[in-house]
Amino acid sequence: MALWKENTPAKPTTGPTPIAPEPARIADPEPAAPASAFSPAPAAASAPARAPAREVKESLIASDLTIEGKIQGTGHVRIAGQFKGDVNVEGDLTIEKGAKLTGGVRASKVTVAGELEGNIESAQRVELLESGLIAGDVKAGALTVAAGSRMRGQVEFGWEDKAGRKNGGKSESGLDS
Repeated sequence: MALWKENTPAKPTTGPTPIAPEPARIADPEPAAPASAFSPAPAAASAPARAPAREVKESLIASDLTIEGKIQGTGHVRIAGQFKGDVNVEGDLTIEKGAKLTGGVRASKVTVAGELEGNIESAQRVELLESGLIAGDVKAGALTVAAGSRMRGQVEFGWEDKAGRKNGGKSESGLDS
């Protein structure tokens, strides 16, 4: 009987005691969860800060890839492999040493350390590095050519592209038609 009596008082004593601390323990994690939920909310409010991060994002064509198609959009593109097709981005294009791009290019800044077979049109800046090769025409606001680089084609730089303004003796409309 002593065992029976000990079990009976233990249940009411054990029952209310764990019940009271358990809700208190459960209540502690619950406020922590909303605090955690509020932590991501300010991060979501930082979404405008993420928008510039989108402009800085870079897409990579790795050195062991060969791709054929078209690249178009915003952000930066780095080619370390082989790409055949046109590239039209509102960001920067970098062609790594050992890489090859065959196609037309429209980008804000173009850096060529590998090979480019195609024309660069309406770039703000073009950098032809020592290991770089361009086989095509270049139209850019500024051009930097490193010693040891190679190029075959016509170059126009330093001219503003405005409708009707002469570019190297040719009208802009004459070039497009």
